[in-house]
Amino acid sequence: MSVTAAQQSITRGALEAIFTDPDNVDQRYPVPILQCLQIKALAPQAGPGGQQPERYRIVLSDIHNYVQCMLATQANHVIHDNSLVRGALVRIKSYQANSVKGKNILIILDLQVATELGVHDRIGDPQAFEAKPQEPATAAIGGSNFYGVKPEPSAPVKSEPMSSRMGGGGGGGGGASYSHGNNVVSPIESLSPYAHKWTIKARVSQKSDIKTWHKASGEGKLFSVNLLDESGEIKATGFNDQCDQFYDLLQEGQVYYISSPARVALAKKQFSNLSNDYELTLDRDTAIEKAEDQSSVPQVRFNFVTIQELQSVEKDATIDVVGVLKDVGDVSQITSKTTNKPYDKRELTLVDNTQFSVRVTIWGKTATAFAAQPESIVAFKGVKVSDFDGRSLSLLSSGTMTVDPDIEEAHRLKGWYDSQGRTDNFASHRGNMESLGAATGRTDQTKCISQIKDEGLGMENVDWFTLKATIVYIKQETFAYPACSNDTCNKKVNEQADGTWRCEKCEVSHPKPNYRYILSINVNDHTGQLWLSCFDDVGRIILGMSADDLMELKANDDERVESTFQNAQCTKLSFRCRAKMDTYGENQRIRYSVQNASPLDFRAEALRLSDLIKQFSISS
Repeated sequence: MSVTAAQQSITRGALEAIFTDPDNVDQRYPVPILQCLQIKALAPQAGPGGQQPERYRIVLSDIHNYVQCMLATQANHVIHDNSLVRGALVRIKSYQANSVKGKNILIILDLQVATELGVHDRIGDPQAFEAKPQEPATAAIGGSNFYGVKPEPSAPVKSEPMSSRMGGGGGGGGGASYSHGNNVVSPIESLSPYAHKWTIKARVSQKSDIKTWHKASGEGKLFSVNLLDESGEIKATGFNDQCDQFYDLLQEGQVYYISSPARVALAKKQFSNLSNDYELTLDRDTAIEKAEDQSSVPQVRFNFVTIQELQSVEKDATIDVVGVLKDVGDVSQITSKTTNKPYDKRELTLVDNTQFSVRVTIWGKTATAFAAQPESIVAFKGVKVSDFDGRSLSLLSSGTMTVDPDIEEAHRLKGWYDSQGRTDNFASHRGNMESLGAATGRTDQTKCISQIKDEGLGMENVDWFTLKATIVYIKQETFAYPACSNDTCNKKVNEQADGTWRCEKCEVSHPKPNYRYILSINVNDHTGQLWLSCFDDVGRIILGMSADDLMELKANDDERVESTFQNAQCTKLSFRCRAKMDTYGENQRIRYSVQNASPLDFRAEALRLSDLIKQFSISS
């Protein structure tokens, strides 16, 4: 499209109206079109839960003015798919107008790149928008404000004007703001550290038991709830006095109006099964009122992954899944290696219309009380993906299970199963994953190292390949980490002053950790060298012993440790690998992770090479 046509499409004056006329901006400029002048990745912040989600700052112009903007993480897909570039025009479908340190910024919750309008050099001569905000606010992301300046600890956090519009598909109607008494009710997806005065209307979709913790610095208790509306979900936690104040008030399945003050902070992903980047901490002055209208908020919100898609889901990821209950195992028990405490478990088999099956393990009271009959539809929210025996699932303590839910996906599966599913054959995620790739039509070919690099595996998509290579070096500086001893948890534990090892996820202390491998190895073939990342199962294959045993050797016999690593070198294995682009600081690089490894079957290799030779016609 020509520059003139693009210039005519831009919504002039929209930025000024957003900040100075918030009451009427929806009517004046329902979906403003702006030009992107700049895109910048912000330096990652380290928080209590480790590396925090990636953040992008962009500058948008309406020809008259330009303003600094922050992309909400749910909008990062326009960066990942390279559709948002400098000079592109965008439709702003959902946003929040805020002020940080006296500067006006927009939080972009949802946008659409107007590809039909083309990409152009800067249109016009926009000026920085400098209108004074009505009430300046100090807001933070991961401990720093938008401009990277730490707020003064003693500085009060003031309320701020907020214009939040949710239209054009931004919230499906349920995301729109409305009133409750004197307060404006906002959608959950609009909550962020920038918004200090808010009210949400949400259903308690899950409520935990009261948990206690004991540390050298003291002890306490907490409980948490998952809050749900039509726009999304968020976790809220009450500590100590707030545990007493709100635990009996908040009942699972009920709908409440909840109003600030309550702290909005980056979510600790290791303690939550929700996708929201933020979570709430309840305050003694948080206002909670049971809603009279209980029907306007959905019962539960799922983000389902099909059973076939599990092959491309990362290990330890938390997902939702729905399927037909094909088989129900008996209750059995396993005993913790460290505490000797027994745990009840039951294994279920689910199938869906992708013609795949998967094993799901449920635990404790959920396992012993399970009464659903085969051919029921079961929906799980918050199951952990494991690569044990291919792909399997485990229901987390924070997860939920619903039998025959009244949702569209369940009705569709029931119809499919009744009409044809009973007689279908189902592929399993167990066993040989290369056969699994063939069953799904996904190529998982054997590659040499030069092909992996030349073909750019992992540059754009997650790619899988098999590599036959020789180990030439294993980094020994950090080859294992202390992990939780609970069978369903592999999180890192920290040593306490009393000599025990504390798992913050499970909120328990163990007498000793269960060490797990995290190896970085260099492998070679006849075409080059490559660094591979290996985890516990693969580390046992490479080094021939558990990480616990090797750590014990390290404490007593350095020579045997050195010989163990030496013996593992010059070993040729078949590695099944995943290539995926990862971001480290401001740099991106491809990470090659080994999913499983096995010694070479030389007879099978000889036959394979013989077949390859026969494919060539040799002319005299």
